[in-house]
Amino acid sequence: MFELPAHFIRFREEFPTIAQAYDALGDAVHSAGSLDDQTRQLVKLALAIGARLEGATHAHVRRALEMGISPEAIKHVALLAITTLGYPTAMSAYAWINDILDSR
Repeated sequence: MFELPAHFIRFREEFPTIAQAYDALGDAVHSAGSLDDQTRQLVKLALAIGARLEGATHAHVRRALEMGISPEAIKHVALLAITTLGYPTAMSAYAWINDILDSR
């Protein structure tokens, strides 16, 4: 099991009302559309990659694996980034994905 970053835990403890509101917003947006759980998770991964957020990419790879999404499908998201975001961004994403896959 992955340990959450200390600053994330501290924020949630210091500002529980904001953390609860954020969680409620997340629940609301996840249930607002017609995408299934696995598709939503891959979209979240793609958004993290597109924003070049290494920590979020790591987190979404972990969540995808926990949901039973295959490593091949996860890597496919990095491949799709090549033509939209560029080769260097896709290679960063590929490295971040493999950080998690290689640690398992």
